[in-house]
Amino acid sequence: MAVRKSGLGRGLQALIPAEEAIEGYRSIPLEAIEPNPQQPRGSMSTDGLQALAASIREVGVLQPVVVRHGDEPGTFVLIAGERRWRAARLAGLAEIPAVVREGDRTSGLTEALVENLQREDLGPLEEAAAYKQLLEDFGLTHEEVGARVGRSRPVITNTLRLLQLPASIQGMLARGELSGGHCRALLALDDEKYAEHIARRAAAEGWPVRRLEEAVRAREATPGEKKVETPRPQRPAEILALEEQLAERLGTAVLIDYGRRGRGKLTVRFRSLEELERIYRVLSGS
Repeated sequence: MAVRKSGLGRGLQALIPAEEAIEGYRSIPLEAIEPNPQQPRGSMSTDGLQALAASIREVGVLQPVVVRHGDEPGTFVLIAGERRWRAARLAGLAEIPAVVREGDRTSGLTEALVENLQREDLGPLEEAAAYKQLLEDFGLTHEEVGARVGRSRPVITNTLRLLQLPASIQGMLARGELSGGHCRALLALDDEKYAEHIARRAAAEGWPVRRLEEAVRAREATPGEKKVETPRPQRPAEILALEEQLAERLGTAVLIDYGRRGRGKLTVRFRSLEELERIYRVLSGS
């Protein structure tokens, strides 16, 4: 199976200047790559690898691995991306897109990625994968990525969250059947099977983002209900605006239930302890 070329395999080639792309980027047979013996991560979640493999089958390898030349001609050693390498093997790929790091070329490659990311017309998933590349493989923080590409930290965080979507929804986003706004709304759902169901319906019936958001809110308010066609009563515009502002600031889904007497409830979603810690740091300013 060949590496899909419509993912960041294409995007990275677009991001890096021609001379860099020729020398530093290529597709490499998986069997020619050896894992880094100094990999600090002792174990990897089997479920996480299977989910990443499913995403790769659906939309391809969006985030290339980083390698260096091995001792034997034609061999390479992983520097970053062992999870992607393992998941690509599970997905049945024969090759994987890779950045070949030569000496101290890292700095120049990072600057090339950042500079061109500001002007290239990438899809939402490709953009998210490029941000993740800068975070994981080149050591930038969310704030540093945002500052370099002219975006706010919450925008970077929200875009990255698209990579948490089930593989089937990522596929709909990559094919243009759903927009980034649709998919950000779906991130609020904990039930992945229902998220896939409502995503397929939204794509098939051409739902606007607002209708999908209302469906998600209705589902979250009454999780036992199967039908979500009946929208909730119209909420004040200022509450909706505040909800959107909080979601952007915290980088996660936020729901405001506003009562008639001025009382209400604020719900902030998180999907892991790491994300909860990040939200806490935002709230505390630390």
